[in-house]
Amino acid sequence: MQNIWPQNFEEKVGFNRVREMLKNKCLSTMGTEWVDAMHFHDNFETITRQLGETNEFCRIIREVENFPSDHFYDLRSALKKIRIEGRFLETRELFDLKRSLESIRAIVQFFKKQNEDTFPLLKEKTEPVQIFPYIYDRIEAILNKFGKIRDNASPELAQIRKSILALQSSMSKRLHAILKQAQKDGLVDEDASVSIRDGRAVIPVSASNKRKIKGIVYDESATGKTSYVEPNEIVEMNNETRELEYAERREIMRILIEFSNDIRPYLSDLVYSYEFLGEIDFIRAKALLAVEFDAIFPVMQENPLIQWQKAVHPLLQQALKRENRKIIPLDIHLDEKNHILLISGPNAGGKSVCLKTVGLLQYMLQCGLLIPVNEASTTGIFQQLFIDIGDEQSLENDLSTYSSHLLNMKHFAKNSNANTLVLIDEFGTGTEPMLGGAIAEAILDELNQLRAFGVITTHYTNLKHFASSADGIVNGAMLYDAQNMNPLFQLEIGKPGSSFAFEIARKIGLPEKILEKATEKIGKKHIDFDRNLRKINRDQRYWEIKREKIRKVEKILDNMAANYETELKETQKQRKEIIKKAREDAENLLSGVNKQIENTILEIKKAQAEKEKTKDARKKLEKLKSEVVKSSSADDDQSISAKMDKLRRREEKRNKKRPVDSKKDIGKKKPEKQVELKPGDKVRIAGQQTIGDLIELNDKNAVVAFGQLITTLPRKQVERLSNNEAKKVDKEKRSGNGTRLLSNFSERRLTFKPEIDIRGQRAEEAIPKIQEFIDEAIMFEVAELRILHGKGHGILKETIRSYLRSEPMVKSMKDEHVDFGGAGITVVTLAL
Repeated sequence: MQNIWPQNFEEKVGFNRVREMLKNKCLSTMGTEWVDAMHFHDNFETITRQLGETNEFCRIIREVENFPSDHFYDLRSALKKIRIEGRFLETRELFDLKRSLESIRAIVQFFKKQNEDTFPLLKEKTEPVQIFPYIYDRIEAILNKFGKIRDNASPELAQIRKSILALQSSMSKRLHAILKQAQKDGLVDEDASVSIRDGRAVIPVSASNKRKIKGIVYDESATGKTSYVEPNEIVEMNNETRELEYAERREIMRILIEFSNDIRPYLSDLVYSYEFLGEIDFIRAKALLAVEFDAIFPVMQENPLIQWQKAVHPLLQQALKRENRKIIPLDIHLDEKNHILLISGPNAGGKSVCLKTVGLLQYMLQCGLLIPVNEASTTGIFQQLFIDIGDEQSLENDLSTYSSHLLNMKHFAKNSNANTLVLIDEFGTGTEPMLGGAIAEAILDELNQLRAFGVITTHYTNLKHFASSADGIVNGAMLYDAQNMNPLFQLEIGKPGSSFAFEIARKIGLPEKILEKATEKIGKKHIDFDRNLRKINRDQRYWEIKREKIRKVEKILDNMAANYETELKETQKQRKEIIKKAREDAENLLSGVNKQIENTILEIKKAQAEKEKTKDARKKLEKLKSEVVKSSSADDDQSISAKMDKLRRREEKRNKKRPVDSKKDIGKKKPEKQVELKPGDKVRIAGQQTIGDLIELNDKNAVVAFGQLITTLPRKQVERLSNNEAKKVDKEKRSGNGTRLLSNFSERRLTFKPEIDIRGQRAEEAIPKIQEFIDEAIMFEVAELRILHGKGHGILKETIRSYLRSEPMVKSMKDEHVDFGGAGITVVTLAL
């Protein structure tokens, strides 16, 4: 019994394209051989191990910058060659052996440095791999970094090459002397130079003078006007050079044979190392493909199961991405209870794509490839995968399309079991609909009795009815926008889909007369069934959109309620602090008033004044005290708490009864806040310089504290001050003489420098100076300042810039140009 049916399963689901993509990501022929050998597994441990290895390498790709990935050379055939005595590695093969051994050693050392739980599967794979330091050192002694045989590879080779160089030097000197003499004698042109022909050094001579120089004519020019002559004196020297070169070649061969003899005992271990290198190449290619597909290692179960969320067909996703279109993910669930999914819906609605997605992803998974699904997905293992899709008619075997489908159905019914996944596209088509539908229903019943898993697409109404009543089979529909007549490519499990045949026919312009005749022929009952399916589909989509809108509105309202409650709590906290301070100021004020009045009473007593006047004074004092206390303790905490309780009750009521249509709430905006004045601001009375703190504010009045004095003023008479303006006014006030300050204002403005040097100072010393420096710049309307702080470790610079970011009058800051100090100077622009 075959695990995969038919033989071209990979072609039908698109896996052959995945295999080609894997090959393109391999670095060597060793890796591509692993790709060719990749096949379907039904062993749970084998699959999970392969998936785990690929998943670990995905982490390497994402987290490690310089994983060794150079010189993945395949030396297996070269190593196999030298198993025979007398055979040896060529210089190029020896150089490739050296570099590939470097890569193997780097990979093994990379995993040895990792913790046991970092990449456990890949680390375990490297443990039996040898890195052959002896072989590497031997190659290092023979070859230089360019892959050429070193002069000192052996003493004999060093002597030979030394002799060659000496002879070549002598030959060059003699040849140039002969050339110079020939030029002097007029036998050779003045601009002629030594040439090389067939590895021999020759002199270019005009054809008429070629016999005047004793030597051998080696070549002629294309025109025949120039002959190339090797002088007799040089012939012998060239022959000696050739003999030395032959000796050099024989010595190199001897060195390579000796090396090959030395490594022959280790050939089996070397070949194993290259098998490891090929497998690493293969795993790396799988990981690169997984990253490209955004694939993951899903939760695995040993029993048959498909529980996928947001699964996508990776090849289709790439094709749509090139067209700037997005793929619609697939949610599908098949388990022991509902093990067959019957998908219906319109043509070009995505039924076949859904089926191919299931086939491709399950096959990829059981070949050891990660799959593009959501991390919450769970998947199991099947022992067999069967598919029937497309036109399988054969002229050679005299099979029609329907006959080929029936042969597949025969195989399915004969070999399926509870561990089989069956994929059938356009179930029952290819013959007379009534008969084809009946046979399809019988086959579907047989597959259901065998407990086989399956994804089946169809247009047949009788199969939809059968699926609705049969245990183990569930209907599914590819959704369709009936209003716009466009497929939505979304799978919905639980109800059958309409084929929208009449609607599609109307869309393309088929005459209504023909559609009416078709309605009469098919019967009103069938039309009503299809119409009801469409109506259910439309209503369901309407209510889904409605629920989504309600969820959005509820989220907005929840956020608004949370924000209002937070703001009220913060306001309550601020009011308590302000009122506490106001009480303290009132008590201090009353204490001072009491002392003054007691002194007054004491003076009255001393003056023997009337007791009634004293009593009146005391009554007025008590009245003044009660008024001040009442004013200072006018606490609105109860009002704020009431507002918060009212907000909570409103929210509880809203949660109990949500509105059905909340469109009108979406467009609502929060009431705009008064941004000009707010409690806590620094303020002053219009036209005056006294600074106070704003305690309370309403539409008409403002309660302001000027030191210990709390007063109520009309709102229009109160002006808000920025922090810098308040400091400026306060500074003028502390000077004790605003007139004097104004008198020397012009002088100070002329002497003000837009630059301050705080190099070498500590942050706590520098910040107050910068603060005063900025205040003066604001007063003198200087927009651009320079702060010299130096580079050092950058601590002073960061502290200063942190302060500048909190200063509201600072518009921007930047480093000075490199020509004028660079990072050692901060240029500040003020918002004047």
